[in-house]
Amino acid sequence: MDKPKFPLFSLTRLLRTVFAPAAGERICILIDLADPAGIRNFAFLQDPALGIQRRAHDVFYQGLKNGGLAELQLQGGEIFAYQLTGGSNLDLPDRAVDPAGRELSLSRDVYPHYDIILCISTFSATAPLTAFARQYGFRGATLHGVNDIILATGLAVDYNEVSRLGEKLRLGLTRADAFEIDYTVAGRTCTLRLLCEQQEAQKSHGLCRGKKPDVANLPAGEIYFVPHGAEGQFPLRYEDGTLGLMQVSGGRIQSATLLQGHPEVVAAHNAKLVSDPVTGEIGELGFGTQELPPSGRDIQDEKILGTLHVATGRSDHLGGHLTPDKFQKASNATHDDILFSPTKTPEILVTQARMYRDGQVTVVIENYQPSAYLRGLLAA
Repeated sequence: MDKPKFPLFSLTRLLRTVFAPAAGERICILIDLADPAGIRNFAFLQDPALGIQRRAHDVFYQGLKNGGLAELQLQGGEIFAYQLTGGSNLDLPDRAVDPAGRELSLSRDVYPHYDIILCISTFSATAPLTAFARQYGFRGATLHGVNDIILATGLAVDYNEVSRLGEKLRLGLTRADAFEIDYTVAGRTCTLRLLCEQQEAQKSHGLCRGKKPDVANLPAGEIYFVPHGAEGQFPLRYEDGTLGLMQVSGGRIQSATLLQGHPEVVAAHNAKLVSDPVTGEIGELGFGTQELPPSGRDIQDEKILGTLHVATGRSDHLGGHLTPDKFQKASNATHDDILFSPTKTPEILVTQARMYRDGQVTVVIENYQPSAYLRGLLAA
């Protein structure tokens, strides 16, 4: 397979394509810092560990100030920092700080006064920012984990084309009754069955135009479902490399058993499942749609054609019912994507993923490769 070629990244092209902004609309940037006061006089730029925030400043903030605003006929271009949340899609704090060191309120001083908000952060903020967009009427994009590979590839693509091809795949997967995923890990096999009950498939395609409040997750490029139920087993690779086997019934992970690694990691997960059972709820099934290189960041790598991800936890931003108030602890109200790909989970092989629809069984992925069925949809 030939490697796809990508145009040079252009901030104005990206913003014009994603948002089709109207002249005079106001835009700003949010970043996260362990101490938001670090944005004062851009002191955070002295910390080499803050590569995401540096790119937010150098590429996006400076890009807007140095011609981007004028070219797009936009207003604003300000940048604000909020405190690191510590988890994927946890609610955002209200306190913010600007480069002058002023203490601000996001709900009072930011959300109501901007038409477009870019959140370039360490942890994903898609779920909370989507909720705020609906409340305050802005559009936005979340770009957590941005690195140089993502800038050169996933953010350089034509999102009109991503949307067009994504719709072909969406139509080919929509209204499925169920999907089954077969895994091989640590010398054993297991299967997870996810019930979709003929729901309409949704697509993350990177376009966030018009006046309707919405938030795009960039890089975009996936077809996803909010399962109505799930049964079976699947493997999970924890942050430290420990492998566990998840026992799923009633749409939730009920318990985990150790396959390989550190028992205390699995024990801590089981304790969390007991104390806050909704943390194990299966809230998403997603399939990547783009030909992209691995970036080392899930935000891009889960959008690669041939990969899939299952997510646990919060699902309200996807149309699901699980909202933060249903968790026992606010710090548990995350939406955590569990990505299966050759680079993220080399110890785990997805031998096959199948779609059940209209009495037929169709293979969609085999050994991390898109099936002939998916290739045929894209070629049509």
